[in-house]
Amino acid sequence: MQERVLIKDLAAREDGPVTVSGWVEKVRDQKFVQFVVLRDESGAVQLVNGGVLREADPENPRSDILVPRTLTISELTHGSFITVSGELQHNERVKLGGVEIQIDEITVVTKALPENPVADDSNIDVRLDWRFLDLRRPEQNLVFRVQTTFLHALRQIWVDRSFIEIQTPKLMASASESRAELFEVEYFEGKAFLAQSPQFFKQMAQAAGFGGIFEVGPAFRADPSFTSRHATEFTSVDAEMSWVESHEDVMNLHEELMVAGLSAVKEKHGEEISKLFGVEIEVPARPFPRIPLAEAKEIVKAEGYEVPRADADMDPEGERRIAAHVKQKYGHDFVFLTDYAASIRPFYHMLNEDDQSLTKSYDLIYRGTEISTGAQREHRVEVLEEQARAKGMDPAELSFYLDFFRYGMPPHGGFGMGLNRVLMLMLHQPSIRETTYLFRGPNRLLP
Repeated sequence: MQERVLIKDLAAREDGPVTVSGWVEKVRDQKFVQFVVLRDESGAVQLVNGGVLREADPENPRSDILVPRTLTISELTHGSFITVSGELQHNERVKLGGVEIQIDEITVVTKALPENPVADDSNIDVRLDWRFLDLRRPEQNLVFRVQTTFLHALRQIWVDRSFIEIQTPKLMASASESRAELFEVEYFEGKAFLAQSPQFFKQMAQAAGFGGIFEVGPAFRADPSFTSRHATEFTSVDAEMSWVESHEDVMNLHEELMVAGLSAVKEKHGEEISKLFGVEIEVPARPFPRIPLAEAKEIVKAEGYEVPRADADMDPEGERRIAAHVKQKYGHDFVFLTDYAASIRPFYHMLNEDDQSLTKSYDLIYRGTEISTGAQREHRVEVLEEQARAKGMDPAELSFYLDFFRYGMPPHGGFGMGLNRVLMLMLHQPSIRETTYLFRGPNRLLP
């Protein structure tokens, strides 16, 4: 590994020799001095060449050093990767971190083409076409550092609770959710489907006696949607645990995870998020508000909006309105909508004992947008078979799944959550395209 100092660590170092590496963000080539703004994965620093000499001078003993250095800097292009050795100097007058480096040696590792295809005002499609360049922006760098911190905090909760991390297959022989949103792929002499979720395999872990499990991995939905919150491939955060008494147990875990994740992000990145995005990270209080779906619909209806759906579900505008109601009444960015109708939930959701038309399930709404669905699952095989038939499914086609239950299954429940959507809402971004490393939608498979 090349020995270098990260730019974020320069301020804590004493003046003296230092080596840094990164890419060129800006060059100011003045008559008697040259300035270069160098950026690496941790920040930016100003480099200074005070020994500008553009032509050989026989009277200058350092001419053979100064001229090549000056010309090298003059010819630097935006995005070129360089390594610089020089003298670190603390200088309060330098706006960029209060430090600068006087250049002694500069090496151009790779030179970038002079014309950058991404401008400051480029639209999202252009930026996605050149995503590797777009990701150099400090804002984008921060998005994925926030993602790392958020997931680490969630993992810490799971590990502390003795949850097991699993990696489930993404090639499946049958649907796990709905056949309508399946990507079908050739599989040797037959066919397979890209997994819509790891749901069946999460439940398999319960039959295996794993207890609590979690997974962070890709999921696929063949949904030709062009909204700001949908993608055909996204990162799903999933958890499942045994011996739950109701979906309330799942909600308790879910809100514990969200508080831990947001607390970690605020502590580590709060100041930078405020600077780059103008956003103050709010850590929610527990418990999160809980409102039955039917009651939520009545609330928004009383406030002037009637959900115009033929089924029993909530629509995006209804989510926004109930979230605004909760924010005004409780000062909270989150709300659990509970007790969804069985008609709009998967066959494996447990029905409410007191009202068989309802399920023991929820959606978690964050700042007006649904980010997750959770539920207690049905663990009795005969009931599962009956509920599958009621959904028009043939239990024979689900035999591999139903076998999990025929050999014993504890009461269990869990959730699946869209990571990219959480980051979008956390950082007040207009689209998950901004919070997805490489976005995939109906009309985008490249880069």
